Parts: sequence; structure tokens; C-alpha cells
Amino acid sequence: MLSQVADGVWVRQSAWVWSNTVVVRVEDGLVLVDPGIDGSDLDELADDLDRLDLPVVAGFSTHPHWDHLLWHPRFGDAPRYATTAGAHAATEARERAQTMAAGSASGVPLELIGLVTPLPAAGGPVPGTIVEHEAHAIGHAALLLADRGVLLAGDMLSDVLIPLLDPRRPDQARAYETALDRLGEAARHVDVVVPGHGAVAEAPQVAARLAADHAYIDALRRGQEPVDARLDQDWLSGPHQANVENARRPIG
Repeated sequence: MLSQVADGVWVRQSAWVWSNTVVVRVEDGLVLVDPGIDGSDLDELADDLDRLDLPVVAGFSTHPHWDHLLWHPRFGDAPRYATTAGAHAATEARERAQTMAAGSASGVPLELIGLVTPLPAAGGPVPGTIVEHEAHAIGHAALLLADRGVLLAGDMLSDVLIPLLDPRRPDQARAYETALDRLGEAARHVDVVVPGHGAVAEAPQVAARLAADHAYIDALRRGQEPVDARLDQDWLSGPHQANVENARRPIG
């Protein structure tokens, strides 16, 4: 079920890693940000959209990981966008994304995965300001809706996920630190932050999320073990170890 978090902004959370779909009302209809995750979620989201009785005019993918590249026929054939780098990466990795989706979620329309194009320079139908950075994934972008007081953070600022570095690229700890600085500046203009996974944050939780991620990354860069309650989840031990190895990898 959709939960309204601000004027014209709704969130629907999936049970799969607490994934958040965001629906944003614009002048001509609705923009879907990172819809997911499995087929039943997508069907239920379509039912929610029917109740809003507005057409879907665009989709936006915050980054080119499979769970952020999904779509459903009931959403229509509206254009779907990502940053230029994100769209290029999604196209290159489309077959891999389809394979990962098939193994992780049921009932997902595989043929619709990853069909995104670069967002026009003026933003097209996607509202707000794009905050692009290089943490977690190529072409990762947050969406700042300053007029609604909302920041859609993609896979950042989660209360359940530690910062997840891209294991394929070196110096991700520094990239993540730079990204947090950019998101921190954007967050000065909002009251609500919606992460890709986890609970919606409202002030003063926003500052706490930023502080927690900064502390985790700082510990990695110092070669120390982070003190972070999120690490109490056993399933994050593997990703955490990958982060440690990434932070130790020589640059160049």
C-alpha cells in the first residue's frame, strides 16, 4: 500500500530487503522511481496507481542494479530514464540484470528490465534536481524534490544497509565520502529522506543517517573496524568484508 510522505509523494515498501518504490505526482501524471520488486509487488503497485487515477508519464532508475531497473506492462509504455552513465551501464548489464532478477524474484517481467535512456538535460518529465555521484554504482543519482522537502537517496542513507561499495571499482571509500558530502548538502533543503532500502527518515533522523554512514566510511579508510549497529545482521558480513577489501585495494 502507498504511504504518503509529502505532498504528491508516496512510498511503497517491498518485503525484499525493505525496498522502496516512490511515486511522485507531476503536472501531467505520475513518475515512478525504482518500482519493484517481485511480480506480486508490481501488480499491487499497479493497483495502487489505479486508485490514484493518474497516468504514469515516466520512470526513473536511481542506478543500474537489477532491483532498480524493473517495470510492469500495467505501468504503460512511458519513457524510463537514468543518468547518462547509469543508462549506459544498464544497457551493457541488461542480460546480467535479467539473470539476477530471475534468480532473486518471482513473476518479474524480464523483458522489461533495464530499458532506460539518458535523462534529458532539462529533466524532461522527471521533477526536481539530479544529484549524481560515483558511490555504490556507476551513474548513481539521488533526486532532490526541494519544493516537496524530500530527497530520494537511492541506495544511500539506509537504516538497515551499511554503505555498499562497488567491488569492481577502486577507491570507492573516497567516492562514497564525496557522495555523502553532496547528499548532506542536498539534505539541508528537506525534511524527509527516502532510501532505496529501509525506513523513511524524518528530521532529525536524516542527520543521524549521514553521521552513521560517514563514521562507517571513516573507519574503513583508517583501517579500523566500524562500530555500527547495522552490522549485527549476519547477512551483511559478506558485503562488509568486501568493503574492507575494497578500501585496502591500492589505487592505480
